[in-house]
Amino acid sequence: MKAKSLIGRLTQQEDINFFFSNHIPRRMVTLFLGWWSRIEHPWVCRGSIAVWRWFSELNLSEAKTDHFKSLHACFTRELKDGARPIDESPRHLISPCDGLVGACGPIASDTVLQAKGFPYALSDLLADAQLARQYEGGHYATLRLTSSMYHRFHAPADCCIEQVNYIAGDTWNVNPIALKRVSRLFCKNERAVIRCRLKGGALLTLVPVAAILVASIRLRFLDVLLHLRYGGANVIPCEAALHRGEEMGWFEHGSTIIVLAPAGIRLAEGVVEGARVRMGQALMQLP
Repeated sequence: MKAKSLIGRLTQQEDINFFFSNHIPRRMVTLFLGWWSRIEHPWVCRGSIAVWRWFSELNLSEAKTDHFKSLHACFTRELKDGARPIDESPRHLISPCDGLVGACGPIASDTVLQAKGFPYALSDLLADAQLARQYEGGHYATLRLTSSMYHRFHAPADCCIEQVNYIAGDTWNVNPIALKRVSRLFCKNERAVIRCRLKGGALLTLVPVAAILVASIRLRFLDVLLHLRYGGANVIPCEAALHRGEEMGWFEHGSTIIVLAPAGIRLAEGVVEGARVRMGQALMQLP
C-alpha cells in the first residue's frame, strides 16, 4: 500500500503527470495498447486488470459479467439491467455517459472553454463554421470519462442521427492538467461530430474526443470502427433513429464527450463544473 500511495502522490504532481502522459510517442503507445488489450489470454487479462486496479478506483460490481476474455472486454463492459435509471421527464435531455463535468455554460461568439482561461473556437472543434453558428446563445457541457468509468454512451433523448463527421487528429491526454497547458487541445485530438435531430426539430451535437490510449470510437449505427488507421470517408451520412437511453456506442477505453445544445436549452440544475453525473440523469433542460 505504501508503494501505491507513493505512485499516487507522484502522478498527482502536475509536471510529472504532464511529462509522462504527453511527452511520449502518443500514437505508438495508443496503437500498442489497442493491440495488447485484445489479447485473449487469462494471464494477460487478469494481470492487466490487476495493474489497472492498482492505478485507479476500478469497480466492476455493476458489470453484467465478472468474467472477461480480454482487457478490451473489461474496458467496454456492459452494465447490469437497471444499473442506470433513465430520467423520463420530456423536458430533460439526459447525460449520454458517466462522467465528471468539466467546463460548461453558455456559448457566445463561437467561444467555449476547455478549462478556466483556455478558450477555443467551436467552429474549430466542429470543423464547420455553419454548424457552429447554430449554437450561438446555446449551452454546452464537457463530460470527462476517467479510465475506470463505464465507457459506453447513449442517446440523450429520442432522436435521429443525421450525420457523423470523423476528424483525424492527435491523442493528447485530456486530463485537467493537460487542459490547463495545451491550448485548443480538443481541437487537436481525434474526434467525431455526431448530429442528433430531436423530435421537436432542435439539433443536438455530441463530440466524442479521443485521447492517449483511447483512439477508437465504435458507433452501433455505423458498420465501421473510427480509429487512428481509419481511411474512409470523413463525412458519413446516416439515418438512425434512437430512443432515449439507447446505446449509441463506446470508447475503446474512455475519454471526453462534449454536448452542444442550441439556444433555449439550458443546463439542468446541479450540472456545474466538478459535478459527477451518471448516464441517464438530467443534463440539460428544454424550454
